[in-house]
Amino acid sequence: MHKNNWACFLLILAGIVIGGFIGNLFPSTWLNYGQTFGLSSPIVFDMGIMCITFGLTIKVTVASIVGIVLALVIYRFL
Repeated sequence: MHKNNWACFLLILAGIVIGGFIGNLFPSTWLNYGQTFGLSSPIVFDMGIMCITFGLTIKVTVASIVGIVLALVIYRFL
């Protein structure tokens, strides 16, 4: 049986979001321990008539990693 890669991708994204949500529910526990990386200030291109701003920050926590693992386990059993 062929498994859909989009389903795996969506499950992983859902695991990240739910894990981040759980980490924010319990801010003083070990679940919210993690690292943030990315651009500290956004890059701005001002071209006179149009202004484009680029920025990306990713926060990896224990809860989001647990969410990814649970999503992969659920995908395996689908």
